[in-house]
Amino acid sequence: MSAFTVVPGRRWGPGLWWSATTGRHVAAGSNAMRVQLMVLDRDRDMTGLAGRPVRLLWRTPRGQVRSWVPQLFARRADGTALLADCPGHPDAGGERARNAAEAVAQACADIGWASRRLLPLDDVLAANLKWLAGYRHPRNVGRPGLAAAVVEAFARPRPLIEGAGAVGDPIAVLPAVFHALWRGQLTADLTTPLHERTLVGPRGWSGQGTKEGAR
Repeated sequence: MSAFTVVPGRRWGPGLWWSATTGRHVAAGSNAMRVQLMVLDRDRDMTGLAGRPVRLLWRTPRGQVRSWVPQLFARRADGTALLADCPGHPDAGGERARNAAEAVAQACADIGWASRRLLPLDDVLAANLKWLAGYRHPRNVGRPGLAAAVVEAFARPRPLIEGAGAVGDPIAVLPAVFHALWRGQLTADLTTPLHERTLVGPRGWSGQGTKEGAR
């Protein structure tokens, strides 16, 4: 569904990301951009995604022509939009990137869009999202009735493997559990490593900081 190439000696990972939001591929020019695509693709408020959609041109006070290509475009359900850059670290791009961010922000404000620099995620959160993203395709819903059974199994927060086992063979059920976690139908604390004893609960449940106690 997605293809990425590692460029030797560079922290790049250019390739294509299959979007669950649009059902199409989005071009991604770096690993940092791919991670932010995952975040936006998982956001239920998003209706459209595109990579490097426009080039902005402007003149500086000294009359010099400058340009910048934002890395991501996202359209929200309410019709508003976001242009974003995905730096690999907070200071990436230096002064040129800071100047461009100001120009892009002004252009977006003029037309009612938002502009942001999406900073890297915590390593654990990024790793968990990458894992869940592997199950984002609708085929992981599984057989008819499985998705509803999975959601029902976690109506009360319980360890991931326990809830999956209550529905059926974990090998067959776990893809549907991970798909439900990706879509937000189920909730878990993704700021800690995801494993078989991770507590999973229903949508809206806050599992942050919750530890599994003795049963």
